[in-house]
Amino acid sequence: MLGLIDSEKAHSLGISALTNFGQTSVGSKILDSIYHAPELPTKVFGMDFQHPLGLAAGFDKKAQALSAWPSLGFSWIEYGGVTRFPQDGNPKPRMFRANKENALVNRMGFNNPGSIAVRDSLLERKSKGQWPNNPIAANIGRSKKVSNEDAPDDYASTLDVLWDFSDLFVLNVSSPNTPGLRELQGEEHLSKVLEACSNIRDRKKNFKPMLLKFSPDMEDEILFNSVETAMNSGINGFVATNTTLSRYVPKNSQSRSVFAQTGGLSGRPLKARSLEVVSMLYDYTDSKVPLVGVGGIDSVDSAWDMINSGASLIQLYSALVFQGPSVVSHIIKGLKKKIYENNFSSIDEAVGYYHK
Repeated sequence: MLGLIDSEKAHSLGISALTNFGQTSVGSKILDSIYHAPELPTKVFGMDFQHPLGLAAGFDKKAQALSAWPSLGFSWIEYGGVTRFPQDGNPKPRMFRANKENALVNRMGFNNPGSIAVRDSLLERKSKGQWPNNPIAANIGRSKKVSNEDAPDDYASTLDVLWDFSDLFVLNVSSPNTPGLRELQGEEHLSKVLEACSNIRDRKKNFKPMLLKFSPDMEDEILFNSVETAMNSGINGFVATNTTLSRYVPKNSQSRSVFAQTGGLSGRPLKARSLEVVSMLYDYTDSKVPLVGVGGIDSVDSAWDMINSGASLIQLYSALVFQGPSVVSHIIKGLKKKIYENNFSSIDEAVGYYHK
């Protein structure tokens, strides 16, 4: 039924159901009995993950359903993007489904209640004992009303506010839906953003990893320059990739109409480039920095390819829309089978295997 209504309304209904039902003790037990994923343990960024597959940013922007996602099989959750200031995002409609392509186009524009409101809701959640045991990541973006010159302080302020409510942080400088944001991937802007965020981390007593999320549309040379800048600035990992502005022309008329919309494209059409970027990053960094692969993961084979290409952790978003929550357990069961068939002792042996 959700597939028959407006994409954003369907998304809101799904989040509401998870928030109101999936976070109750009865609801979580029911969901877990249906969607439970087996364990395929791995250790990344010094943290234990039940398996590599997590929920990508953008699905639970306000961290409303944080406790429900593990019941759907996810081993870790990335909430946000969160900005320092509240913002409504871009005008509606702003989310579109291309069903035949298993793809989404969105121009949401970091709609969120702002870092203070998100922090307050997470503080209340913690005080009620409703915090999940799984690793939690926070995705941080630049506020629309803030210039790139003032972006370092903007990111650092959000990081400071959310510090106690995430295990790791993803700095989003690659969304195509905030004007000028992708310019922050350039060496000069990026070094200042990372320096400001590192200063916040240095002031804290507990170290937490910071990751940088890249656009798939970057030229390879610029990508490598950004990687150098980030690694010299103490970044701990990379997420590849965000949504793309590039398009091909689908044969289906409904998909053509969706692809004609402005905004970032995600889902199956993104898979080839995301794999390519992960593979290049793995080579370029000599596999010294953990990578999170996201973009077009919707099957056992696409997940396996991403891990073999160099991703220690993986995420999905669009597959949840088109296939439903069972996709998580299906992928993990399939990965366990792949590990057995290849005579690997763990999923860690598969990371970057295509390069060996």
